[in-house]
Amino acid sequence: MEGDHITTLSTPVMVVDVDIVKRNAEKMREHWTKLGVTLRPHMKTHKTLSCIVVSTLAEAGFYADHGYDDILYAYSVPFDKVERCAVLAERLSLFQVLLDHRDALEQLRKRPLTDRRVWHVWLKLDCDNGRAGVLHSEPEALRLAQAISESEGVELTGVYAHCGNTYGCRGAEQIHAVAHETTTLVLQFMEKLKAVGISCKSSIGSTPSCSQPISDMAKLSEVHPGNYVFFDVQQSVIGSCGLEDVAVRVLSRVIGHSPHRNQLLLDCGWSALSLDGAGKLPTGYAVIEGHPDLRLLSMTQEHGRVEPLSGQLDYSRYPLGTLLTIIPYHACATAMMHSVYYVHSGGRLVGKWTPTRGW
Repeated sequence: MEGDHITTLSTPVMVVDVDIVKRNAEKMREHWTKLGVTLRPHMKTHKTLSCIVVSTLAEAGFYADHGYDDILYAYSVPFDKVERCAVLAERLSLFQVLLDHRDALEQLRKRPLTDRRVWHVWLKLDCDNGRAGVLHSEPEALRLAQAISESEGVELTGVYAHCGNTYGCRGAEQIHAVAHETTTLVLQFMEKLKAVGISCKSSIGSTPSCSQPISDMAKLSEVHPGNYVFFDVQQSVIGSCGLEDVAVRVLSRVIGHSPHRNQLLLDCGWSALSLDGAGKLPTGYAVIEGHPDLRLLSMTQEHGRVEPLSGQLDYSRYPLGTLLTIIPYHACATAMMHSVYYVHSGGRLVGKWTPTRGW
C-alpha cells in the first residue's frame, strides 16, 4: 500500500497529510519556545505517538506504554477511575490529575500512593469558559487550592484553565481579547495563591488562543493546545489557521444521482464525518474541496446528501464513482469516527496510524 496514491483507497476514509502535520507542530513549538513557555500538547485529537495532556485514561495508558513519562490527565477525576489513576501515578515519573471539587480531593486522600509518592494535582479553574472548573471569582477556589496544598500525600502542582470560549471568536482580534481575559484571570489567581504562601505552575490553552498568542501568555508556565496538529474548517472560521493548514480530509465517492431532488448521494454519512457543526457553514456540514458550489446538506449514518448552492446540478460532472475530498468541520470529532488514519505525503501513502480508543 505504501507508495500508492490516496485515490486508490476504499471510501469513506480519513487521510492525513504528514507534511502539514509536521509544519503545524513545528510552528506551534516555535511560538512557545520563543516565549519561553512549556508546550504541553493535548493528544485528544490525533491520539497517536514531551510532556502531554490527555482526556481519557485510555489515552494515558497508551502513551505510558509508548514511553511518555510526564502526563496530565486533564479531566475532573472520575471517582470510578481513582484506582486506575493511582496505578499510573505509581508507575510513571510524573502522572498528574485535575480536580475542581473537595469531594475529589477526599477520594485521592483515601487512596494514598505507595513508595512515598504523592498525588500531583492541578486545580481546574473556570475563567468564564463555562465548562468544568471552580469559578475563579468564588472564594471556594482559593480555599480548595489551600486544601490541596495542605493535604498529606497531595501536592498542588498547578492551576489549569481551558480557554474554550475562544471557539466563539471570529478573527485574531476577538481571540486576543478572550486570551487576554483568561490569562489575566489566571495570573490574578496566581497572585492570590502567592499571598497565602502557595507557589505552583499556571497553564491555559485552546488551539485558538495558542495559535494567536498574546504577550502576557509568556508569564504562564505552560500552554496546552490540541487541535492545532490537524486543524479543521472550524479553526479556519475562528481565525486560528487557513484552510491550507488543515491536515485532515475524508475521501468519499458519489454513489447515487437524485435528479428529482437535485442532489448527489455520497458514501460518507455521519459515521465517517460526525454531525459536529450541525450545518453551521454555508456549505453545510463541511467543505467539499475544489467544489465551492456544493453543499453537504445532510447525512444519515452511511449516506451524505449533496446539493448545489444554487441552480441545477450538472450530473455529467459527477458520474457514479467520482471521488470527492471533504474537509471536516471538526477534526477531533471526525477522527473519533475512524479506526485507522491513512497518512500520506504529496498524495502518496507513507503509512497508517492506529488511534487509541475508550475511556
